[in-house]
Amino acid sequence: MQVKVQSLAGDAGAADIELNDEVFGLEPRADILHRVITWQLEKRRATARGTRERADVARTGKKFGRQKGGGTARHGDRRAPVFIGGGKAHGARVRDFDPSLNKKVRALGLKMALSSHVKAGSLIVLDGFSVAKTKELKGHFATLNAGKRTLVIDGTTNDGFLAGRNLVGVDLLPAVGANVYDIIKADTLVLTRAAVEQLEARFHG
Repeated sequence: MQVKVQSLAGDAGAADIELNDEVFGLEPRADILHRVITWQLEKRRATARGTRERADVARTGKKFGRQKGGGTARHGDRRAPVFIGGGKAHGARVRDFDPSLNKKVRALGLKMALSSHVKAGSLIVLDGFSVAKTKELKGHFATLNAGKRTLVIDGTTNDGFLAGRNLVGVDLLPAVGANVYDIIKADTLVLTRAAVEQLEARFHG
């Protein structure tokens, strides 16, 4: 499909760009997107460091006092949580937040996330993304009619990334970091010509 290429000033580019239908022309499926986003958010989670409980502490299990007449409670184990050096009661345990998901499903989810913006008309393709001043970049976004939350994906990091990091509602990613969650969360997806080429090569390289 043919898409207009714009400049940061909002003008139409000299030439249109041909988007690969196998990457940008798929019909989005909610079940695939849900599976990939759930997998991605689970992968971000970190687990607590496991603590040693009563069964994990290396202390004597010998009864250290007689049952009656000692003036103390009837303890039979130094591993009890009430003692210094004893096991932790109800301590943190290591949990598994590393689900698996087929690579083909992950790739399909990314294609559908990109296609969803094409279908919704919220995709903007820029000729390039290189600007030094934050104030200048903010004015360019106003002329592009970008949404409240905008994701910009370029081929690589450049001066525009430094200029845009303080803009509210603007996220910036290199093409290698493109992911389903950030793309779906954005109201407007802005791709540079270099990002389009790298994303298409990612699936058909």
